[in-house]
Order: sequence, then C-alpha cells, then structure tokens
Amino acid sequence: MAQQQDEPTIGRLVADASRDISTLISKEIELAKSELKVSVRAGGTGLALFAVAGFLVLLAIIMLSVALAYFINWNGRGLSLHWAFLIVFGVYLLLAGLLAFIGVRKVKQVRAPKKAITQAQEIPKALKGKN
Repeated sequence: MAQQQDEPTIGRLVADASRDISTLISKEIELAKSELKVSVRAGGTGLALFAVAGFLVLLAIIMLSVALAYFINWNGRGLSLHWAFLIVFGVYLLLAGLLAFIGVRKVKQVRAPKKAITQAQEIPKALKGKN
C-alpha cells in the first residue's frame, strides 16, 4: 500500500505537537507575567495606601493626645497645662508597659513543635528500614 501525500507521518505529527505545546507554554508564561505585573502594581498601590492610612492614624493619635491635655486643662480652670500633658504622657507609658507585659507573656508561650521534630528524627530510620 502506498502512503498518500496528504497524510502526515508520525514524526511530523510529533514535531507539530511538540511545537504547539512549546508555543502554548510560552504563551501561558507571558499571560502569567502580565497578570503578575498587574497584581504587583495593585499590591504596591494597596501597600502605599495602607502606609498613608497608618501615618494619618498616627497624626490623629497625636492630635487626640493634645486635645486630651487641653481638655484636662479646660481653659485654665483645670490642671495646669504642663501637668495635663504629663498625665497624657503617663497614660501612654502605662498603656505601653501593659502591652509589653502581655507581649512578653505571649512570646514565652511559644514552644518548639515537639511532635514534628520527633517525627523528623524518625525519617532517617524509616529510610534505612528500621523501626
């Protein structure tokens, strides 16, 4: 039987398939790169907006602190202004101390993953065929 010229050979089919797969993979990589560029750009913008928001919250806390001190002073009818600012400062120091104390207690609760370490030490024995 003579092979028709219209029918491709197996070698040609394999070559065409590998070329098509290669093209498909390269196009998928290009698509992933372009999607990542958009995501990174959006993520960077989001991070910048969070940073600005954090800075504005810091400014708001400073303004609240000044307002509290003037509230304690109450136009000269309350405590002297320097004492009012010292009271606000002391409240912040107490709050910072309390948060540091709680943070130290939480950090001391951190323990090593004993089960995972024990299991990892068993892997070489299992690979050698020992129990």
